[in-house]
Amino acid sequence: MELNPAIVALTASGAGLARTIKTCLPAAEIHGLAGRVDGADVTFDDTVGHLQMLFRAGRPVVGVCAAGILVRALGPVLGDKRAEPAVLAVDDGGSVVVPLLGGHQARANELSRHLAAHLGATAAVTTASDARFGVALDTPPAGYHLRNPQHLKSFVAALLAGAGVAIELAPGVNADWLVSAGLPLVDDSKVGREGPGEVLRIVVTTTDEPGDPHTLVYHPALLALGVGCERNTPAHELEQHVVEALRARQLAPDAVAGVFSLDVKADEPAVQALAEALSAPARFFASARLEQETPRLKHPSEIVFREVGCHGVAEAAALAAAGENGQLVVEKRKGRRVTCAVAVSDTPIDPSALGRARGSLAVVGIGPGASATRSPAAAEAIADADHIVGYAMYVDLAADLLRDNQIQHRYSLGKEAERVQHAIDLATAGRRVALVCSGDAGVYAMASLACELLDDAANAAASRIAVAVYPGISAMQAAAAAVGAPLGHDFCAISLSDLLTPREVIERRLDAAGSGDFVMALYNPISATRVATFERALEIIREHRGPDTIVVVARSLGRPDESTRVMELGALSSADVDMLFVVLVGSSNTRRFDHAGRTLAYTPRGYLNPAAIRP
Repeated sequence: MELNPAIVALTASGAGLARTIKTCLPAAEIHGLAGRVDGADVTFDDTVGHLQMLFRAGRPVVGVCAAGILVRALGPVLGDKRAEPAVLAVDDGGSVVVPLLGGHQARANELSRHLAAHLGATAAVTTASDARFGVALDTPPAGYHLRNPQHLKSFVAALLAGAGVAIELAPGVNADWLVSAGLPLVDDSKVGREGPGEVLRIVVTTTDEPGDPHTLVYHPALLALGVGCERNTPAHELEQHVVEALRARQLAPDAVAGVFSLDVKADEPAVQALAEALSAPARFFASARLEQETPRLKHPSEIVFREVGCHGVAEAAALAAAGENGQLVVEKRKGRRVTCAVAVSDTPIDPSALGRARGSLAVVGIGPGASATRSPAAAEAIADADHIVGYAMYVDLAADLLRDNQIQHRYSLGKEAERVQHAIDLATAGRRVALVCSGDAGVYAMASLACELLDDAANAAASRIAVAVYPGISAMQAAAAAVGAPLGHDFCAISLSDLLTPREVIERRLDAAGSGDFVMALYNPISATRVATFERALEIIREHRGPDTIVVVARSLGRPDESTRVMELGALSSADVDMLFVVLVGSSNTRRFDHAGRTLAYTPRGYLNPAAIRP
């Protein structure tokens, strides 16, 4: 089982069972309620919030608790059942495993049986077809696709009412998962006849058959689609060309295992759009690999060889993916700016074992550190990655999202260029990479460095990776929110670190911000070797601000040792901060007040009294 569930334990006895469960799910993590569960991989204080966070992130959940706890916690966030992760409840005694959500699509039923066998428990699978026939007809194994799920309900109802079923396999297709299941198999002499003797059909074929209430059609992933196109070809042009080619041979789009091409096309929007339209992965081969297929090509081209180093792209890519026994069923079909070809394999094709994917680099801001202040998109980007790169402390802050089969590349403080370049190199090699940053990835973090390195990249392959930046809550936002709204009007951010910015530049910016009466967020305020820099910054700021100016000093935001303090500029000194602080210096309009036992600060925008905002 290659799942990475979060095994959620709420009691000490549940923690013991969670450890037993983990022995049969090596990639799982134990998540324990703080104060009740010791030795968990991840601890949490808010059970409902934590469960909802895991669910939104797509993590399978095995709750060692009452089913009602999971139902009440996840009920408000339920949506499309086709996209939900598996959610299981296991009683504290380990006697019953109940799949609550994701029974078929997320294989919760299968996981329940796996756990039950390990624990000597009962899998309380309530899905009728699974319980009766031992097969999930709406969730075929990898390499097969159900063409007509809209007919499944009536089909299963007929099966449960006593109908028989005839299985028809296309030549060369092996579907043991159907043949060896507990289905009531009969011959097809009475297919379609209604009543007690009704006989249904299950057809496994690459032919484009629609199916009907009496017929389920499964398409095996036997077709390899090879494509080529000119640079920046409109996506609709390639897609239409492929649709026409498949239709001409009555081939099912759902039988296409993957879209295959030359590696220089990895970033071609039309190719990526086609793969998305077909719900099939795109994989890419080097020209040397495609050149090996030249003896099998029907239409080799010297022109193509001179351009890209192989005698064909579409046919060669299709044959390379289909394997040594593959055969072309659609020879090279040429359009104005596009080509395609289709080869059929004698076994289902696993695209992940072929060529190279287009690598991706997600530069992810995880916010101050607490899971509650991390965006779902950031959590999903980290969960989707194969490789996690980052400063070790930041990787630790995302520990609740990591799984054992992800490869971590942990760096010490500094070495920013090395870690970002390594992330780019991994993505260039076709990996899915998450580069983890605290706060916001684009504010004093790694997004700008990643862009700079890609802008200067000499490796053409690096220019083809997909790059996405996921914003997070920056330290200045978290600090401001902790005390009210001191960033309520114009503000700026200035780093006091002179490692990358000359000190005279920093001082000029401080003077300009002070003169402009901006609220200032001071990052990296001090270090063991930069105490004088902070003291000089205060001197410059005090040339423009009075001693009663409101200041916020905040440390370790979003973490257990978080602290914030509202004070006056005249009282602020280097003794009040260290390298983990962010300092907010108010404008001349920033105010503070006491409220419900707290001191809050804010900078008015002028909604109530515009004339009161000092110029």
